[in-house]
Amino acid sequence: MRTRLAAASGILLLALAGCAATPATSTTPADESVGDGHGEIAGAHELSEPALHLTTVDGEGGVHHLDLLDEESEVLTEIDPIDDLVSDGRYLFGSRDGSVTVIDSGVWTWSHIDHFHYYEAPSRVIGDIEGSGLATVVAGETGTGILFDDEAVLIDTPALADGEVVENFRVPVETHAGLVVPLATGAVITQPDADGTAQTLRIVDADGTASESVPCANAAGTITTIVGVVIGCADEAALSVGGDPSEWERIAYPADAAPAATDFAGREGRPSVAALAGSGGVWLLDTRDRSWVFQDVGEEIVRVAAVGDDADRMLALTATGSVLVLAGGEIVARTEPLVAASVADPELVADVTFVVDKNRAYLNGPAENAMWEIDPADGARIARTFQATAAPLHLAGTGR
Repeated sequence: MRTRLAAASGILLLALAGCAATPATSTTPADESVGDGHGEIAGAHELSEPALHLTTVDGEGGVHHLDLLDEESEVLTEIDPIDDLVSDGRYLFGSRDGSVTVIDSGVWTWSHIDHFHYYEAPSRVIGDIEGSGLATVVAGETGTGILFDDEAVLIDTPALADGEVVENFRVPVETHAGLVVPLATGAVITQPDADGTAQTLRIVDADGTASESVPCANAAGTITTIVGVVIGCADEAALSVGGDPSEWERIAYPADAAPAATDFAGREGRPSVAALAGSGGVWLLDTRDRSWVFQDVGEEIVRVAAVGDDADRMLALTATGSVLVLAGGEIVARTEPLVAASVADPELVADVTFVVDKNRAYLNGPAENAMWEIDPADGARIARTFQATAAPLHLAGTGR
C-alpha cells in the first residue's frame, strides 16, 4: 500500500495568493465576494463556526461522516472499496487499482487571510478518474495531482465545486514511485532515473507543457504549509515559496543527519510539519525558519504529525499503539496503547493516521473499531472516544 500523502494537512495556496482571490471551492465571481454578499456561495449555507467532521471509509466502501459538534454519524455514500484516502478538507479522493473516486463532503472552510468562512452544502459523488495501477494523489487548492503507473494527471480543483472533473492535463510518464504536486499554477512531476528512482522535479504548465527542472534526489513526500509547497529530497527539502513554480529554495538537513523524511504531516495553515526519521526518530521542519530539528524518540515510531502550536509539539504513534506528545526534545506525555491491534496488523498499520486541528487531534483504530480525540496540550488527555458503526479503515478530516 502506498504511503498516504498529506495533502489533506494544509493546502493553502489560495490564501497565499491574497485576500482578493475567489475561493477555489466557490462558483461566485470575485467581485461578488465582497460588500453585502461577502462570502456568499451559490448553493451553500454559510455557518458561524466550522462544521468539523471525521470522514472514514470502511472496508466495503461505506463513507461515514461523524459530526464532531453533535457526535451524530451518517453514511454519505457507498463506493467501491479503496486502498487509500486523501482529502483537502472538503474533497475526498479514494484510490484503488485503476481509478480514483472524487467525493464532495459538503463541508469546508475558506481562509480569507485575516478571517475564515465556513460552509455546508449537500454531499455528492462527483465522479471517477481512471488510469493504470494504484494512483498517488496530492490534493491542492488550484489543482489536484494524480500519478498513475504510466500517466500524470492534473485536475482542476475549482471545477469540483460545480460537480465536474476537468483534467487540465494528462501526460505519459515512466513508471516509478513518484508524485504530481500542484503549485499555484501548473505542477511538478517527478522524473525517474534509469533505475526508476525519482531524481528530478519537472515543472509543467497548467496545460502539461514542460519547462525547467529542479534537482531532487530520491524525491518522496510532499505537503503544503502557509509558507509554500514542500517536497522531500535525499539531502534537503525543496520549497516552492508561495507555490510559485519559479521560486525554489533549499532547506538542507543538518550535518550527520538521520534518515531523510519521506512523508510529512501537520496542522493546516501552520509553517511546521513533522516526518519520520527512520524507525526511531522524528524530524520537525519549520518552513518559516527554513530549519530542521531532529528528535531521537528511543523507540519504534510508525506515524508522526506536527501539532503546530507555540511549544512545537508533535504527536508520535509507537509500534505498541501508544500516542506520545513530543516537545523540546523530550517525551512529555504518553497514552495507554490505544491502537495496539491495528499497528500490529500489517494490513492495517498503514491506515492508522492522525488528523490535527487547532485544539485537538484524532486517531483511528480500524481493528479497535474506534476513534479517539486527544488533547496534546493537556498531557495527551483522551477527550472523547467514538465507537464506529463500521471499522474506520481510512480517516480524513473534513470541514477544514
